[in-house]
Amino acid sequence: MSAMFRSFSIFNYRVWFIGALVSNIGAWMQSTAQSWVVLTQLTDNDAGAMGITMALQFGPPLLLVGVTGWVADRFDRRRLLMITQGLLMVLGAALGVLILSGVMTLTLMYGFALALGVIGAFDNPARQAFVTDVVSRENASNAVALNAASFNGARMIGPAVAGVLIVLVGTGWVFLLNAVTFFGMIIALLLIRTKELVPRVRSTGSSRLADGFRYVGKRPDLMVTFAMVFLLGAFGMNFPIFASTMAIEFGQGADGFGLLSSILAIGSLAGALLAARRDQARIRVVVLALLGFAIASVASTLMPGYWSYAATLTLVGFAVVTVMTTANGYVQTTTDPALRGRVLALYMAVIMGGTPVGAPIVGWVAAEFGPRAAILVGATAGLVAFLIGVTWMLASGRVHRHASKRFRLTLDETRPLRVVSPEEYSDAVAGTTPIPLPKREGARADKLRAREAG
Repeated sequence: MSAMFRSFSIFNYRVWFIGALVSNIGAWMQSTAQSWVVLTQLTDNDAGAMGITMALQFGPPLLLVGVTGWVADRFDRRRLLMITQGLLMVLGAALGVLILSGVMTLTLMYGFALALGVIGAFDNPARQAFVTDVVSRENASNAVALNAASFNGARMIGPAVAGVLIVLVGTGWVFLLNAVTFFGMIIALLLIRTKELVPRVRSTGSSRLADGFRYVGKRPDLMVTFAMVFLLGAFGMNFPIFASTMAIEFGQGADGFGLLSSILAIGSLAGALLAARRDQARIRVVVLALLGFAIASVASTLMPGYWSYAATLTLVGFAVVTVMTTANGYVQTTTDPALRGRVLALYMAVIMGGTPVGAPIVGWVAAEFGPRAAILVGATAGLVAFLIGVTWMLASGRVHRHASKRFRLTLDETRPLRVVSPEEYSDAVAGTTPIPLPKREGARADKLRAREAG
């Protein structure tokens, strides 16, 4: 099997991947329908209300970060995921019933967004950390990248299907169909061979909730990574706001909005698959991809038509997924296994918790100055994140002048791994190598020799 798909050689990962793909398709269908309901049915194209909905849904991971990370490390992640997936299924079905019955209001939608956010706060770190329970450490980075490919492959299908269904049968049925797709993940969790899961390392410390914060605080590389993804997550990844308002500006309906999300996923899928080919996740890739995101976002604001704007979204999607997949893989593969759940909870809180800060601001900018101005806000955040990464690499002393080429620079590994190669066994060396005795034993031997000589 090729290096890109090496994790598929593991039965548990194959089952997990298929279940996640089905569930992710439904999740993207619901996300598209939710954005369209708020924008067109519950308000009169109010991007600000959309930003509040996103803030309520993505705020709980930030507020509950200590508890959710501890839960992901303390309890059986497989059983925890079965609970969270079941609750999310119930909420999706309830949303569909309320919309079909015509009683859904903006206040009710805010309440559901908050409930989805609370359950998602427990689901996300457990889901991220569960990948390292399914595959060994050397395959973790590849598995994370393939998870991103699944997520973005679903993003190509889900929004497009949701847009067509909204036009044909209405938004309520999209929520109900999403509820059905949760069975894909639940069945996959039931089919996983628990005896083949990688044994987990458990922490024995007493101050469990604070361990993750202290660990990250002692890792400058993680602090920089978290700062970069926070800026991108808070201001640059508000795609429901960007795509929906741009679709309306170009005179498109729900199907046009869904198609934009699917086109964005084409570049995202390419970025995830490319990340899967890499043997190791490196921060330098994150930094360069942030620059690419800023450039592609600015280019998208200059596009005069729907299809030219859509074409630039493939570049935006490629850059974003390269950042997020590489950063996620780096965090997972360089973190102490005993603290991985808590560190990943912090990571997810940084990404998703930035939305309550950025989404209302971006939504307000889109409502007052237009969607292109809102996209520029995201591009600026990406550029600032790039500058943070470059500054850190220079300040940390990892950039050096090339030994032989005058105008070329070299960059050290962010966290070099020391590998001690075993020496070849040799009978001659083994037979002639002296074995030093402890000092006391050596002194006793000297006394015995002295007595024998005397």
